[in-house]
Amino acid sequence: MAVQKYTEAACLLLLQKKQEELDALGPHRFPQRSDFSDSEVVAIKAFLGPWPRALEKAGLKEPRQDDRLEKNREKRRRARRRRRGKAQEETDG
Repeated sequence: MAVQKYTEAACLLLLQKKQEELDALGPHRFPQRSDFSDSEVVAIKAFLGPWPRALEKAGLKEPRQDDRLEKNREKRRRARRRRRGKAQEETDG
């Protein structure tokens, strides 16, 4: 059995063709890992990264817009306020 060699361009094309097939079948959904063979999934993830990022690189899904760093900062600020509030309650009580 011959092993097929994949390239980044071939992986992008696999995802885009599968999306076209899925769109023709009915309700919109993104290609899933189960839609591909194991060797195709390995190649896609090797060239394009985690599945959601691969879909973004193939132009099928909008890239994330959230600023993770800012969200983490805000979470730390809220936690600091909660800790200070509890400390204040203990000294008052």
